[in-house]
Amino acid sequence: MDENIGNAKYYEGCGQEGPIRCIFLCEFHPTAGPTITCQVPENYISKDIFDTVSHYIIPKVQLQRCTLTVTLLGSKILGFPVRLDNKKYARNAYYFNLCFVCDAWARTVHLEPLVKKLTEYLLSMELETEWLSRQSRSGDARALGGLMRQVMRDINSRRMCTLTVGTTTTHLTVVRVNSDPAPVRDHQVPVFLYSRHSFAPDQWDLTTNQILPYIDGFNHVSKIAALTDVEVSLVRACVQNLVYYGVVTLVPMFQYCAVYSATPKLRQLTRCAGLQRQCLEFAARSARQLPKVSDAFRMYAGMTYGTCIRELCRRLRPQDLAINERKLVLFGVLEGLIRRVYKYPINITHDDDDADSVRSEHSQPLVRTYNGLVCLDELCCQGGLTAAQLEEQLENDSNVAFIVK
Repeated sequence: MDENIGNAKYYEGCGQEGPIRCIFLCEFHPTAGPTITCQVPENYISKDIFDTVSHYIIPKVQLQRCTLTVTLLGSKILGFPVRLDNKKYARNAYYFNLCFVCDAWARTVHLEPLVKKLTEYLLSMELETEWLSRQSRSGDARALGGLMRQVMRDINSRRMCTLTVGTTTTHLTVVRVNSDPAPVRDHQVPVFLYSRHSFAPDQWDLTTNQILPYIDGFNHVSKIAALTDVEVSLVRACVQNLVYYGVVTLVPMFQYCAVYSATPKLRQLTRCAGLQRQCLEFAARSARQLPKVSDAFRMYAGMTYGTCIRELCRRLRPQDLAINERKLVLFGVLEGLIRRVYKYPINITHDDDDADSVRSEHSQPLVRTYNGLVCLDELCCQGGLTAAQLEEQLENDSNVAFIVK
């Protein structure tokens, strides 16, 4: 199968962030002109490609100290060119540009402050000790190469980096400027978008560090608060902060009585080998035995209106197919292969006295929320009931109907 089909969502302007693929430093040599002094990994940007765009990488004076982005041949080059005037340099000036290289489709606006700050750091060391130009003159740029490797590794994995050269230290952090996310609800489940182990404890406050080990893709906000003995409002605030910085996303809590529906994107599971591999590795009951793609697809295709996960498991027996149904559902939601179908109870009578008389003692405190706007998941967290218990009570109540969407 053509794996590129699965990457169709990545196109220039798609808004997706991608990793830093390469970092290089170019300088203006007094006789050879613009040249790449050092790059990691080596030869990622070929000489032919660099020569094609070198007049943009080391630009005219009007574009010095401006963030520049050049896109060509599948790569996006982001730089902040600098000219340092001093008679000690050949031609009385030293030109350099430290550049990040990403995929052409990748969103790079969040990297612009990092490129500028790293350039200012190198400039300060050049002013103090000629740290950059000395490496260029000697032909030995190992120190610079080590610094570049650290930046690329740490920013890609942790989104932050601390550099120390001699007595000079700088901190680089990817900061996303987003609108505030929607309020976090007690029934929502945070899921890491990056490995939890890639984050250092000193990145977060004490409360966030306390809840991080309990974010596993299945514990909802209320449960995390109970497990950590942290006030639920504080957990909501911490999770909202993690959502803002793109560390976690929110998914519905898993319940066997829940209903899901396949989306048109499920077709990609039949076409994209990369998506298939990710799905099977994620949803396997054991690393020693991966499920079959056909079985995973059959499970997803069986998720329709009116069929809950419990009924689907009874019919298809995922344990015999080497499938962990909880993880299969989580992967499907994260990748948009399926979506949760929610039930919203609504009062269909205006006679509150008659309505109250037929409701159970447990459900009475929730009567005022039966307005068709609050889903069963949220009501469960409010009332301390399981979804099955609450749904059974409400289905026996002739004064309540369900909106399903």
